Amino acid sequence: MSKKSKVKKVKIGKLAKKEARYGYIFIAPWLIGAVIFLIKPLIESFQFSLADIRMTPFGRMINFVGHENYTQIWLEDKDFPVMLVAYFLETLLSVPIIVVFALIIAMLLNGKIRFKGTFRLIFFLPVIIVSGPVMLMLTGQGAATISSVNIQVIYNTLNSFMPRYLASAISEVFGNMIMILWYSGVQILIFLSALQKIDASLYEAAQIDGGSGWECFWKITLPTIKPMILLNAVYTVIFISNNENNAIINIIQRAMFAGNKGYGYASSMAWMYSLAESVIIGIVALVFLTRKDAYERQVKKVKKEMRKEKRAIRLARRRGKRNGARINKKLNKTLKSTE
Repeated sequence: MSKKSKVKKVKIGKLAKKEARYGYIFIAPWLIGAVIFLIKPLIESFQFSLADIRMTPFGRMINFVGHENYTQIWLEDKDFPVMLVAYFLETLLSVPIIVVFALIIAMLLNGKIRFKGTFRLIFFLPVIIVSGPVMLMLTGQGAATISSVNIQVIYNTLNSFMPRYLASAISEVFGNMIMILWYSGVQILIFLSALQKIDASLYEAAQIDGGSGWECFWKITLPTIKPMILLNAVYTVIFISNNENNAIINIIQRAMFAGNKGYGYASSMAWMYSLAESVIIGIVALVFLTRKDAYERQVKKVKKEMRKEKRAIRLARRRGKRNGARINKKLNKTLKSTE
């Protein structure tokens, strides 16, 4: 028998390593900036939250008090815990409204309509124009909210059959509905870019097989844009939490310069607010990352069946080898006995 020719091993991955090296070089400024301007202030802020900080003529005086600031917020502060719970409920209600509205508008703009660019501009203009002082002026004049009389009617109706805190959160969402819809421009553009990347042949094949528009949406469109839904939901949570009209941020800023509270108390408020925001983002991620659509379930089922078949083939081969070895032994014994 001829010897097997040796195959020269070729090292692969050089291009990938080179690209990774360039990637680290380009991301290095951001990493350095994150360490200096994000991680270091976060550590200092957490240290401040465990201390009583007073500004004196001789500088900053820091006294370690442990979790006293957090205890004081929940036991003595009347406004912050109530507003934190209201923010939590309002955000959980506002995020689905914004995401669903943005998806509907994006699907309408993705259709065969005239003046697509004009409509995109119309929906995105409020994000650029109505911000900062302009937004504060409009909200001060009541242009971004529904009439207080109508909100009171909604609150009284909801309060008749549900808890007070939940009725207050829902009525607050209705009161800010105009502002919620105003700030859907970024989400609309993200959804629109995702919809335009879906292969049209998928819809054509589904229509040939008799699929309706509703079935195409649930089995083609929604699974394809699922990552963008998660992205928009997380972006919306962060945007609502850091909005300039957020009442909790204003309370934290006032506590920072108050004589009886100071930096330590405000830092404790900020950390509790960040924790609530992180919990909401975790809930959103849990909803979208753990829930698998029908296509993913089918793929997982097929892969599981393929693994079972491969395992059965390996077992059959092992049994065949064992049986072959036994047969060879018997043949050798019979040959020796005949000799």
